[in-house]
Amino acid sequence: MTAGASALLQVERLETAYGASQVLFGVDCHVEAGEVLGLLGRNGMGKTTLIRTICGLTRARSGSIRFGGSPVLGLPADRIARLGIALVPEGRQIFPNLTVDEHLTAFIANRNGAAQPWTPGKVYRLFPRLAERESHMGNQLSGGEQQMLAIGRALVTNPKLLILDEATEGLAPLIREEIWRCLDQLRDAGQTILIVDKYVNRLIELADRHVIIERGRLAWSGSSAELAADRSLWSRYLGA
Repeated sequence: MTAGASALLQVERLETAYGASQVLFGVDCHVEAGEVLGLLGRNGMGKTTLIRTICGLTRARSGSIRFGGSPVLGLPADRIARLGIALVPEGRQIFPNLTVDEHLTAFIANRNGAAQPWTPGKVYRLFPRLAERESHMGNQLSGGEQQMLAIGRALVTNPKLLILDEATEGLAPLIREEIWRCLDQLRDAGQTILIVDKYVNRLIELADRHVIIERGRLAWSGSSAELAADRSLWSRYLGA
C-alpha cells in the first residue's frame, strides 16, 4: 500500500546487515498518523532489526526512513527519540536500581506538543498496579509490572510514534489482557502505534493494518479484515 500525505513514518527500500550477514532486503512500509500497524512474522525474520533501524540503534546499509516528513536515517538514536519516537523494547530493559517513580520522572518530555501530556500521575491511572509500587525498585517488579513500567516510561515522553517490540511476550494471561486493554485505550485516544506481538487474534482487534516480514523482505500487507479472512497467511508466514 502506498503511503498517503498523512504518513508519519515512511520506510523505503531499507537494507540492514550485521557485518556480512544481511537481514533486511529492500523493506517498504509506512505508518499513518493516528493508526496502529501490526508488524508480524516468525522469529528471526527481521522484525526487531527493522525496529532497531527505525530507532537508530542499528545502522542501515541503504534505503530511506522519513519521520514527520524529514529524513532520519543515519541520525543518532537520541536525536530520533527527541523527534518523537519512543520504543518499548523486547526484554523491557528496566533499570534495576531506580524506583518506579524515578523511571517515570526521569523521562518526562512533551515531544508531541500535547495539550494534556502524559505525566507519572496519568500513567498511574492507566496502570493502577504501578501506583501501588511507585517506591519499588525496578528489580522488585514482576515481569508484567516491568512491562507496564516500560510502556509508562515511553508514554511520559509523549511520543508521536509508540513502538512496542513483543508487547506481551512471557506475560501471564491476566496481565497480558491488561496490557491489551491499555493499548486499546491508547489507540482510541489517537496514539500512533507500531507493534510486534505473536497473538494474532488480539492484534487483529487492535490494529488497523498489518505487514508481514519473511526472511527480511515484505511478504504481505493489508487490513485487519483481510488478515482475519485469509488463514492461509497465518500458516504460511506466522506458524499459527
